[in-house]
Amino acid sequence: MTKVTIHKNRSGDYLGFTCEGHAGYAKRGEDIVCAAISVLVINTVNSLEELTKEPIQVETDEAAGRICCTFRQHPLRETSIVLMDSLTLGLQQIQAQYGKKHCKLTVEEV
Repeated sequence: MTKVTIHKNRSGDYLGFTCEGHAGYAKRGEDIVCAAISVLVINTVNSLEELTKEPIQVETDEAAGRICCTFRQHPLRETSIVLMDSLTLGLQQIQAQYGKKHCKLTVEEV
């Protein structure tokens, strides 16, 4: 299962997110759920860096299937908030279609 945790503060501002694990929907190289989650997450990180120039810190562990993105500035720019809202929406839709057995999205107050 891929677990994605969106971190927010008490005011509802995005603080970052963590994505870890493998979806386990199909065998390696054929897992469409894992591919979809990866595309959403990696595209969000790339867009935050390249399009919005949001100051972020990214840590990855490819073997564990882990990406951790932390925002260095709060609140985020409005365009960055839209990107995070889009990531959340996409992950919610994957979770709804394929189930929490493969994709589990959690929003956590930190």
